[in-house]
Amino acid sequence: MFETLRPQSPDKIIRLMQMFRDDPRMGKIDLGVGVWRNAAGQTPVMAAVKAAERHLVETQESKSYVTLAGDAGFLEAMRGLLLGDAVPAARVAAAGTPGGTGAVRQILELVRLARPDATVWISEPTWPNHPALIDTVGLRRKSYRYYDAETGALDRAGMMADLAQVGPGDVVLLHGCCHNPTGADLARDDWRQLATLLAERGSVPFVDMAYQGFGAGLEQDADGLRLIAAQVPEVLIAASCSKNFGLYRDRAGLAMAICRDAQAQGVVQGMLAWLNRQNFAFPPDHGARVVQTILGDADLRATWQSELETMRLAMDRNRAAFADALRQTTRSDRFGFLRDQRGMFSLIGIGAPAIARLREEHGIYLIEDGRMNVAGLTDSTIPVVAEAIAASI
Repeated sequence: MFETLRPQSPDKIIRLMQMFRDDPRMGKIDLGVGVWRNAAGQTPVMAAVKAAERHLVETQESKSYVTLAGDAGFLEAMRGLLLGDAVPAARVAAAGTPGGTGAVRQILELVRLARPDATVWISEPTWPNHPALIDTVGLRRKSYRYYDAETGALDRAGMMADLAQVGPGDVVLLHGCCHNPTGADLARDDWRQLATLLAERGSVPFVDMAYQGFGAGLEQDADGLRLIAAQVPEVLIAASCSKNFGLYRDRAGLAMAICRDAQAQGVVQGMLAWLNRQNFAFPPDHGARVVQTILGDADLRATWQSELETMRLAMDRNRAAFADALRQTTRSDRFGFLRDQRGMFSLIGIGAPAIARLREEHGIYLIEDGRMNVAGLTDSTIPVVAEAIAASI
């Protein structure tokens, strides 16, 4: 039967990971894979996570199944973290998923069942899994402008002009704080304008949220999502705990839907549980239970927030130091936009030939489109990378 199959194009990020692993050179630098790294270049387990896991080992008495939607305590804790009191809890349906990508898939499946003729609008650029998953579930998609490569900032006029064309029932995929691979974020005013526009058009915002706490702070980073939630009657949310809790391999995520009323919430809640059953049945619980434990314990939550703030400030310092180093090595402020962006990622804007030279001649690995993981830089590698970029462009 397998003779009918055709090879699929390899995922760019997975391919880059393999190339990096196969590179025998000492001193090679990985700026492609989106994981947090400390000053030693390591991705440690957070202290709050370690403590929560110890607590679970000592107190957890069963590994039996939870519900199809996952543990209610985790879902409620995440609702509070993401939405605060922006909408009544009775309007929010949620289900656990294997990470943020699992959440995106389940939400798209929900859209397909509810509105199979909907068009899903995605930003240009976005993450490769967004168009791939939209195509896989069989929904239509269109792109809207998002990034101005000349300025390294948001293309506000282009974005609003494109999204003025969305139709009733269409879904608009928006990036939460620090989520767009460009590093350019929506400002509070942008969120407010989008909420007004989408409410008027009768379209449904779909917010992909994985980096809360990496931008301006834990509460500030949820501000845009909460503005949308308070103003638009139906909102879809995919959330991941991989980045801000460091639970990459534990795959803790959730799919969430804000509904018009409690009656609709009951229907959607049942549908999310049913979709889980058709896909993976019960969602993973260990990472979710760790998150629930941290968010439900005042001391652990304080430790986690302190660690998260340390990570956020380190990324800000990396950005400033890297922009300064590039100004010195290139004798220009061509890369000054790096200072104003936020989060782990930026599009460095140097072109495919230069990226290939960085990899082949210097052992520095970036995604082919120039996306760089700023959190992968360290004090010792910043000058090395800046010199290499200057030599490659």
